[in-house]
Amino acid sequence: MYFARSVVGRLTRQFSNTRSTMTASHQRVTIIGSGPAAHTAAIYLARAEIKPTLYEGMFANGVAAGGQLTTTTEIENFPGFPEGLTGSELMERMKQQSERFGTEIITETVAKVDLSSKPFKFWTEFNEDADPITTDAIILATGASAKRMNLPGEETYWQQGISACAVCDGAVPIFRNKPLAVIGGGDSACEEAGFLTKYGSKVYMLVRKDHLRASTIMQRRVEKNEKIEILYNHVGLEAKGDGKLLNSLRVKNVKTNEESDLQVNGLFYAIGHTPATKIVQGQVATDEAGYIQTTKGSAETSVPGFFAAGDVQDSRYRQAITSAGSGCMAALDAERYLSALE
Repeated sequence: MYFARSVVGRLTRQFSNTRSTMTASHQRVTIIGSGPAAHTAAIYLARAEIKPTLYEGMFANGVAAGGQLTTTTEIENFPGFPEGLTGSELMERMKQQSERFGTEIITETVAKVDLSSKPFKFWTEFNEDADPITTDAIILATGASAKRMNLPGEETYWQQGISACAVCDGAVPIFRNKPLAVIGGGDSACEEAGFLTKYGSKVYMLVRKDHLRASTIMQRRVEKNEKIEILYNHVGLEAKGDGKLLNSLRVKNVKTNEESDLQVNGLFYAIGHTPATKIVQGQVATDEAGYIQTTKGSAETSVPGFFAAGDVQDSRYRQAITSAGSGCMAALDAERYLSALE
């Protein structure tokens, strides 16, 4: 009975949201995204009496509304929550705050954006064949997805021993004083390995080649760290455990083809991220990795009126708190832009 009510309620909301999209032919400012950057921008704009419309997506990029934080368990480094909370709880609170101040939240995924003329045009997955919705300003806060290895067992132990963010999850109790592994050979992998030595008993670095790709200074740091062991010419083959938590990783030496089980209770991927910029590809300046380039000290992009916030423009920090801060910047920049239009 509860399941039936839940399904009906969800479908009703989806229909209501779809109808809202069809009738709202023009918006002052449109926010695309559902993470800390998106909701922070919405809160600031709504409190400034600029009623924003936020498209949170429907499993956009394969992630539920709320973004990458919904795949994170305990969050203990977001200010204001001394006892910690889950990623889903944090995003639900942000969403409630957005709605409280008047943000219109639509559970649809924006499928296409046209930045070639003003006002901007966009279409959702529900109205790709209909007339476009227009908007005076857009804040893109679609985030970035961590690249995964897709190893056998990965889905079983994702967030139960496997993570793509050491800074986010490294201090979780299941990793404390336990052997851990990091896959990757660049600066990010070295940084994550060094960070994890604060919590793990030992950290293995699995590097496919016979050398690190990291900068010289980062190489020296990991090589001198007694708690880090670098396994050159090694790749991961399978994540193994008891069905609940990870307890080992099957690895292979690519030179000798020898396989063995590495006893670790944590596995961290440090092989890069993919920014969710497909809908604006070729229309706005990005770096070589696809991250949207913003003017230093602002959320402004190469297209006036189009702003970027959060991980979609941040390839370095990728934290909830920095995303929220850039969402604030985007809102203030958008407010000034809209005032200038008037």
